Amino acid sequence: MTELKLAKLPDRTPIKLSITVTPDLHQMLHDYAALYAETYGREEPVAELIPAMLAAFLESDRNFVRSRATGR
Repeated sequence: MTELKLAKLPDRTPIKLSITVTPDLHQMLHDYAALYAETYGREEPVAELIPAMLAAFLESDRNFVRSRATGR
């Protein structure tokens, strides 16, 4: 079998989650979306921003990243 530099791509099938948020958090998400649109000149639905926000949060949590790297 030929060996390629690019490894086999991981499963990228989207998984839909449903969550319930408080009214305060809901308002903050809409405020963030408004600031995002003002900053980048492009409106994005809150539902489209949330996955990127969660990923950025998890990637910035040093203890979480360290824990995943050590296999805990």
